Amino acid sequence: MKATTKRKIWIGRSFLGIAALHTIAAGFFCGKILLDVVHRGVYDTVHDHATIAAVWFLLFGAVMALFGMAVNALERNEHFPAARGIGIGCLLLTVVGVVLMPASGFWLAISPTIGLLRVRS
Repeated sequence: MKATTKRKIWIGRSFLGIAALHTIAAGFFCGKILLDVVHRGVYDTVHDHATIAAVWFLLFGAVMALFGMAVNALERNEHFPAARGIGIGCLLLTVVGVVLMPASGFWLAISPTIGLLRVRS
């Protein structure tokens, strides 16, 4: 099936932007902890809560980037039947993230998530 574009491609790119901001923030807020992991040799160095949080902060940025690349590729197709299911999953994750951590960046995912829910396939 040939990929065609009749609508603006922005949702996957938004998730990629959020991923970039998330990764930069991980370096800014957790850089010292992450450098300590590197200095200790990386393997089997994540045990205390602060290090666990820092590593997950960094890794979630990578997962968000992979997700953004996948959505970007799917978004380029004329038919994007998975958009609604992916959007519902993103909505649930975003709502849980906002409820658990209102001061976090989960709010940034609201706009592209609504975009996924509005895609007509």
